[in-house]
Amino acid sequence: MKALVIGATGATGKEVVRHLLENPDYAEISVFVRRPSFATHPTLKEVVVDFEKLESFATEMHGDVAFSCLGTTKKDAGSEEAQWRVDHDYQLLFAKLCKQQGVSNFVLLSALGADAKSLLFYNRMKGQLEEAVRALGFAKLTIVQPSLIIRPDSNRTGEVIAGKVLQLLNKVGLFKKYAGTSTAKLGKVLVDASLIKHSGVSIITTQDYNRNGK
Repeated sequence: MKALVIGATGATGKEVVRHLLENPDYAEISVFVRRPSFATHPTLKEVVVDFEKLESFATEMHGDVAFSCLGTTKKDAGSEEAQWRVDHDYQLLFAKLCKQQGVSNFVLLSALGADAKSLLFYNRMKGQLEEAVRALGFAKLTIVQPSLIIRPDSNRTGEVIAGKVLQLLNKVGLFKKYAGTSTAKLGKVLVDASLIKHSGVSIITTQDYNRNGK
């Protein structure tokens, strides 16, 4: 199979690519990046794109499975509007182009609490993206909703503190629903999800993959 990945240079995206490269089910992997970022590999192709002109690269988006892992923070983006552009608009356009090119299996990294009507900006953004991607009508759409994502060597103070607090609470049996997930584990969850046979929309949460021991 051929996989397409957007957000491949992010902490989770890198793990998705690593697991794809290790998985014999995937013979070709195309990653869409702003600049060359990966070591040469016989099954990996880097497609350097301008995300403001993503339509120009539509012919490169022909494959079997697409993974959408793109994301930033308000701090890094500079504003809510800029974050929305990256987290919502770029990913939705990628999904549309993949659908047009015949991709039938789409895997979207979202977030626990995604709700199109939420008063919280981040949850509303993720919820509206989910709804828009659903409306495209992929034969198979998997939405993965982790709680806190634990990134190695994270320099995000709030993320680090939240992770430590959650770990302590989880140890005494509290807030299991919101257990943090390492990027390594999340990358595997996303790749494994792409191989589960189902049609229509499937939502996988932190509870689901922890319960199944994945």
